[in-house]
Amino acid sequence: MTGPAPAIPQHWWSGSSPPAPGPGVLDVGCGTGIAARQFQAAGCRVLGVDPDPRLAGLARQSGFGVEVATFEAWDPAGRAFDAVIAGQAWHWVDPVAGADKAAQVLRPGGRLAAFWNAFQPPPGLGEAFAGVYRQVMPGLPFNPWARPALDAYLAMCGTAAGGIRQAGAFGVPEQWRFGWDRRYTRGEWLDQVPTFGGHTQLPPATLDDLLAGIGAAIDAAGGSFTMRYTTVTATAARRASPDPA
Repeated sequence: MTGPAPAIPQHWWSGSSPPAPGPGVLDVGCGTGIAARQFQAAGCRVLGVDPDPRLAGLARQSGFGVEVATFEAWDPAGRAFDAVIAGQAWHWVDPVAGADKAAQVLRPGGRLAAFWNAFQPPPGLGEAFAGVYRQVMPGLPFNPWARPALDAYLAMCGTAAGGIRQAGAFGVPEQWRFGWDRRYTRGEWLDQVPTFGGHTQLPPATLDDLLAGIGAAIDAAGGSFTMRYTTVTATAARRASPDPA
């Protein structure tokens, strides 16, 4: 996973509706383990899958196993899980093939949940971040700070829900949304930036320039800031039997 993770939706484990899945969790595109650590803290047994061996190595330091592969090519070796999650990563997975693969490894009633965090920085800081990206990477085809992120993530969520529906092994997919805030110091935010999608492939000098510019923008804003997030989730429970249609 890349980027920050919100708190786990508490009704998954609180006994309220819908029924909570069991403790076996597969984290697709686990990245450095940001989401996986929260599921660990909730008492889950987590296995991660990520195509980047460097990120997988960092995630393993949190004490759970990580296997290096794309999800579509990953071999479950007969293992089954109660939940398949993907935080900030499902858009790298084919939405139908990924849902099919999730259905293969989920126990009946198990839940697939793909979620993204749409960020809204305080006034002025988002524009400053966008300016840093334009200066450091002028040929970047997509500047993540140049426009509101929520619309893009809602589109990803809709695509994921469509893939779940096409897979035919799940109940009707739902799309959840909830907001939350997180205060960051300069150092806390800069620690996260290298894990963002695509940033792991940047040349070291480019990443250094990017971090320096972002750090300077945060310094100019007082050294810390509050980021507003909206988490959007596409989720469904695996049916006990395939769709008869």
